[in-house]
Amino acid sequence: MKLRIPIATLLLLSLFLPSTQFFAVESKCLGSCDSALASYYIWNGSNLSVINQYLDSPSAPYDSINFDPILSYNRDITNKDLIQMGSRVLVPFPCECQPGDFRAHTFRYRVQQGDTYETVATRNYANLTTVESLQRTNTYPAESIPLSATLNVSVNCSCGDESVSKEYGLFVTYPLRREDSLNSIARSSGVPAETLRRYNPQVDFSSGNGIVYVPGRDPSGAFPPFISSNQGGIGAGVIAGICVGVLLALLLVSLIVYYVYRKKKLKNGLVSSSLPLSSKADQGSASSLQSGDLVGAGVSPRIAAISVDKSVEFTLEELAKATDNFNLSFKIGQGGFGAVYYAELRGEKAAIKKMDMEASKQFLAELKVLTRVHHVNLVRLIGYCVEGSLFLIYEYVENGNLGQHLHGTARDSLPWSKRVQIALDSARGLEYIHEHTVPVYVHRDIKSANILIDESFRAKVADFGLTKLTEVGSSATRGAMGTFGYMAPEIVYGEVSAKVDVYAFGVVLYELISAKSAVVKLNESSGEFRGLVGVFEEAFKEIDKEEALRKIIDPRLGDNYPFDSVYKMAELGKACTQENPLLRPSMRYIVVALSTLFSSTGNWDFGNFQNDDLVSLMSGR
Repeated sequence: MKLRIPIATLLLLSLFLPSTQFFAVESKCLGSCDSALASYYIWNGSNLSVINQYLDSPSAPYDSINFDPILSYNRDITNKDLIQMGSRVLVPFPCECQPGDFRAHTFRYRVQQGDTYETVATRNYANLTTVESLQRTNTYPAESIPLSATLNVSVNCSCGDESVSKEYGLFVTYPLRREDSLNSIARSSGVPAETLRRYNPQVDFSSGNGIVYVPGRDPSGAFPPFISSNQGGIGAGVIAGICVGVLLALLLVSLIVYYVYRKKKLKNGLVSSSLPLSSKADQGSASSLQSGDLVGAGVSPRIAAISVDKSVEFTLEELAKATDNFNLSFKIGQGGFGAVYYAELRGEKAAIKKMDMEASKQFLAELKVLTRVHHVNLVRLIGYCVEGSLFLIYEYVENGNLGQHLHGTARDSLPWSKRVQIALDSARGLEYIHEHTVPVYVHRDIKSANILIDESFRAKVADFGLTKLTEVGSSATRGAMGTFGYMAPEIVYGEVSAKVDVYAFGVVLYELISAKSAVVKLNESSGEFRGLVGVFEEAFKEIDKEEALRKIIDPRLGDNYPFDSVYKMAELGKACTQENPLLRPSMRYIVVALSTLFSSTGNWDFGNFQNDDLVSLMSGR
């Protein structure tokens, strides 16, 4: 007799599973505005063309630049090519929510001969940004910024504060100079000094440095009023919440009606004990699976709502027969959420993950991702089963996982060329879920055990049970989970972005170099442990970095590796495991870097990435 999932259990699961599992996370930053104004201090040699280059489009030719937006806020400028040195020009720019719930806009600046972070901040951007900000948002060392590289320049902004005043809704980002004071700014802006102080609490207006926010006038000369994010209708987050609530209510009502109907039919002996989809599943056609059929089979509405394109439903009888009733001789692995069994199903080698009902969140997450996402470097989902337990059926990947090759003794050592190829394959899989899906995904459990190796020693990223959805363009979603040794520092605070996958991938790069585990036992007698990231950080601090790194390279490689290639991979691992997530490269950049490393190990240098498109990949934008 086939086991069935109790409808009451599934109902409870449907009600208590967090909706964030399936809905994009909304930023807490509210009140974004269409524009702000930057107060640009004119230095010797600057004009509107130069200002427009820095604060608009660096690639636009002079004769195609539209100066009207700037001129509309600066009625006193009569000649755009001749502006008095020492004056200030108001430049409009968009004011947007940024990761970390603050408002700013990021401009792109092409590095020129002699530029440093200090000259870019103080001269080119007239103190609208700072050296510290440039160092946070760019990965180049201060002493060696590549010529013609493109920098991210973040300029903070304000949209107002209705608790201070509703009279002002346009604000100037105003860098203070030595000649400024609270009273002088109040006189020039026409805003009462006390109001300025309330908008900028605890700021010394006479300090000569730093930024203050000053209410600004529109092109007509009037102060635009503050516009609340709640004016003009209900906010998007509220609407989304109402929609989710209504949807859940409808599902609940439908489920109750169905349950009463089914119970009545059971009483009259009209319901067969077999699943209604068994005959359809045998056809192997994904298109034959309908969400209504899934609900009718006693499956949670959450599962029914998932598109099952390119995956097939299997019966428990079929899985049990293929594994000799899940005999231990067929068991090939054990993960945090279930055991994995080898099977041959419908002429194809497969791996069956058997999960308890307690792992329903992970089951739903993985089913949702792998029925939507298809890539050669991601493990392929063949099908699923929801009888008795929860089952996910994947393609069988012959050569186990990367951790077994690096840390075990039962397998031959991987040559260096295969290690670089595995790193590149894994990076491509992650880049796909970070950059090329809508919405994008964060894996949240990247580690060597979750990178599978096929018979050709190509890699596939697996185990998407902790994967989260996130909006395109947003940076974070809540939920601190992962594996110790691979978890980025910010996870402690519950902040999860694509950069946590980048951090974990950096640890994997270190594993490929050293064949050490993510957590290293330093002393056998004392039982002292240390993270692999810390081990490599110490090596990079040594005066003789080459000697220090050679000591931690996998001894099984012998001398069969180009040290320059290993060193470059270590540098990439170091970039990936920066404590500040903003300083870590994007997976897109990592793919470019590893592609270059794979094709040529003799002429590979971060500084060689001069092309705008390649340099811009570091920011993940």
